Amino acid sequence: MRDLIERMEADVRVQLAPKPRRLAHSLSVADESVRLARVYGVDEDCARMAGLVHDWYKVLDGPATVALARERGIDMGVDLDLVEPLLHGILAAHDLPARYPDAPACVWQAVERHTTAHAHMSPLDMVVFVADGIEPGRKSYPALENLRAMVGSAPLDDLFWVSFTSGVQYVIATERYLYPGTIDIYNALALERANS
Repeated sequence: MRDLIERMEADVRVQLAPKPRRLAHSLSVADESVRLARVYGVDEDCARMAGLVHDWYKVLDGPATVALARERGIDMGVDLDLVEPLLHGILAAHDLPARYPDAPACVWQAVERHTTAHAHMSPLDMVVFVADGIEPGRKSYPALENLRAMVGSAPLDDLFWVSFTSGVQYVIATERYLYPGTIDIYNALALERANS
């Protein structure tokens, strides 16, 4: 597994070399994913792998990302131009298993779900989702500091819930297009939390 992780990191360094800030973010998310995995009892190797490659296709601009998603037959039920910011994780999860066939399927699920989330998030999915939002390179603001402070003191599903709902609130506050699937995921998670 160590060899695979080293190869993935070397490849990410090449893939994201044109975007040094994105590369730094990806390496930081990998480290943060491992930290969260350690706190919450999740497989650290899988967390590192997913964190490393989660933004693999962020090297592409918006139109190229949408074009690649159309080429791959990605269907999100809406015009892909509307959900371009969500496509990079789905594309990486679609394409990278062929490049890294020894990586566990849970890695690709976490990569796919790090932008959209899902009604049934695994612990690894939640770790990568949260790590992407709280990694140390992110600019500080009160809600982010609150989320960072929750690590280790709150259960992982609560940490994820706050991270997910904060993201939804941000999309609404900035008057951006809200992917309809996000509403379905929110409602499913809210009902599950109300009934637990």
